Amino acid sequence: MQVKIVDTTLRDGEQAPGVVFNLQEKVTIAWMLDQLGVAQIEAGTPAMGEMEQQAIAAIVRLGLKSRVSTWNRMELADIRASLACGVQYVHVSAPVSDIQIHYKLGKSHRWVLTRLRQACLFALEHGLTVTVGAEDASRADPGFLMEIALLAREMGAKRLRYCDTVGILDPFATFERLVWLKENTSLELEFHGHNDFGLATANALAAIRAGVNWVDTTVGGLGERAGNTPVEELCRVLNELYGQDSGLNLDYLPLVGRYVARAAGRLK
Repeated sequence: MQVKIVDTTLRDGEQAPGVVFNLQEKVTIAWMLDQLGVAQIEAGTPAMGEMEQQAIAAIVRLGLKSRVSTWNRMELADIRASLACGVQYVHVSAPVSDIQIHYKLGKSHRWVLTRLRQACLFALEHGLTVTVGAEDASRADPGFLMEIALLAREMGAKRLRYCDTVGILDPFATFERLVWLKENTSLELEFHGHNDFGLATANALAAIRAGVNWVDTTVGGLGERAGNTPVEELCRVLNELYGQDSGLNLDYLPLVGRYVARAAGRLK
């Protein structure tokens, strides 16, 4: 099974403390990720404003081999902003844990299902390819998570992203949960891990062992709080310990890492 990398350095990576990429840096990072060979580049969140939209549109105009996608809430305005950037691929994120739905947003399960259906339908009607994100899936009720998965499949989404949003999983739980999800849905699955307990790479490997073939990474593990699965660690383990082709140009990794670290203010 070929593991496919979705790199989110330009979206989740920029949520790391003190990290702000300018337009030229965003375009350069996208070009370098394409040269590295990632399958998909999550280029940003158009709803953040005009500067973000300009950067995403400039990345789209590069005509990269990698898919270029955007991150969106279940808001039609977000999808419209993505359309204006010229992308073909949109990711629609749905909160799935009660902590996020009830306590953070003050909403209901029905509200989430309705808004997700509307957002997916709008995107599909405008010719976009849709993936759905189960935000905070690791703290979600399994029954509701399955409702989200079945709705995503019904709406024609290509993939479901299982998000360990606050990094609470260990590899054993990751494997069990994703085997269960894979056995009960025909959707392709994607794993998005955070490194709060230093287990992001281990959890990503467990997800792959469970049959997930799309994994989210960032260069250098940049990301919110303790960061995300580092692309360097994941592909090195796959190539050198598992003897599995990550599809990435390993010789190019140091150059990408140095550029991103310098742009992020992590390297002088």
